[in-house]
Amino acid sequence: MAARREHLFEVFDRLIAIKNECSSEIISECGLSDVTVKQVAYLKVIDGHRDMTFSRLAEITRNSKPTVTEMVDRFTRMECAYRQKCPDDGRVTYIRLTEKGRMLANAEQNALHRMIERVVRTLDENEVDLLVEILRKVG
Repeated sequence: MAARREHLFEVFDRLIAIKNECSSEIISECGLSDVTVKQVAYLKVIDGHRDMTFSRLAEITRNSKPTVTEMVDRFTRMECAYRQKCPDDGRVTYIRLTEKGRMLANAEQNALHRMIERVVRTLDENEVDLLVEILRKVG
């Protein structure tokens, strides 16, 4: 039984490595090799809200407004975000993501899709069906 567990560990470790490779590919495609996990998390927050303001982002991330401003300035320099004035109230500014910002915000999900594509290309239909059946039992 210990040998089976070790083999399962190796298989899952390899799957995680493949997913991480896919994540790295996506980040490289964006031209950003030094993006942090925290930055990606903030981009996800912005992506998940239609009209994200600086105040709202500060509230959600539990940061000060100056910290959020600095972060958005960094995202702007990275070409991941931009500011857009509210058409109804010029005092309000929204934080919007560029295509690159959306790509980074969804990097983990996109990496999972790429990993699944690699699995599907490698296995035949019956093997994919069997894998799905087995994984459904686990989760």
